[in-house]
Amino acid sequence: MPLRELQYPTEPYSKVNRHKDRADYALETIHQIVNSCPMLHVSFQPPNSHFPAVLPMIGQMGSFARPSADLGDVLDLYLHGYVSSRMMNMARNNNNNNHPSSPDASQQQQQEEEKGLPVTICASHLDGLVLALTPNSHSYNYRSAVLFGHATLVTDPAEKLYAMELITNSVAPQRWQNTRVPPNAAEMQSTSVLRVRIASGSAKIRSGGPHDDRGDMEDEALLDRVWTGVVPVYSVMGDPVAGEYNRVKEVPGYLESWRREANKDAEELAREAAGRA
Repeated sequence: MPLRELQYPTEPYSKVNRHKDRADYALETIHQIVNSCPMLHVSFQPPNSHFPAVLPMIGQMGSFARPSADLGDVLDLYLHGYVSSRMMNMARNNNNNNHPSSPDASQQQQQEEEKGLPVTICASHLDGLVLALTPNSHSYNYRSAVLFGHATLVTDPAEKLYAMELITNSVAPQRWQNTRVPPNAAEMQSTSVLRVRIASGSAKIRSGGPHDDRGDMEDEALLDRVWTGVVPVYSVMGDPVAGEYNRVKEVPGYLESWRREANKDAEELAREAAGRA
């Protein structure tokens, strides 16, 4: 862990404006939300389009230069995709044409920081349905994070393999080493990996029970009639179902123990969020 808690800068585009008390800019908090989210939504602006594009993608945060880095350290986001997808082609063709040909030192630094395709990444977890006395006071318990950065294609074979292993093990821990690896030449050629250098980010978290207006809280008849509270919400991974050509009789221990522990942790987290003030 770093000696002090690192935070992302609160830029105008990343600052939480509503319910500021729920905001968190700590790298560790944001990275944990992102890395525990099985599906990320990545937004980018295609050329000649009136609307931004949003893609569900698999990704994971890590550091190729410092593989042992903690979640509280500065990390990159790696995204996995097909080699000829629109987003991969845009990242490949992006060459920052808008920058002047002879920049000064400050402009050179800005160009380096902004090299790549601008992207926005969102991760969210639903932890509970918060049911209040009135519809307007209903809410969710949730953990959400948004990252802003610039995506470039990973071209170094060693870094690409690092990212592919990182992302594979985010699906199920130890899965990479328990499959046929390394990928063959055709698999490497058909797969692209984007590295997103993060410029800023923020998290927003809500936990606890319902909160109603004082007037409704003083309405004894209403309190006697309407149930209030939290319905915890969490994902459960069911019993593994063997594939049609599977020959391994027993579910591997690494997979089953992780599944059981992950289910237990998910339920505990949702229930703790429901009771948190």
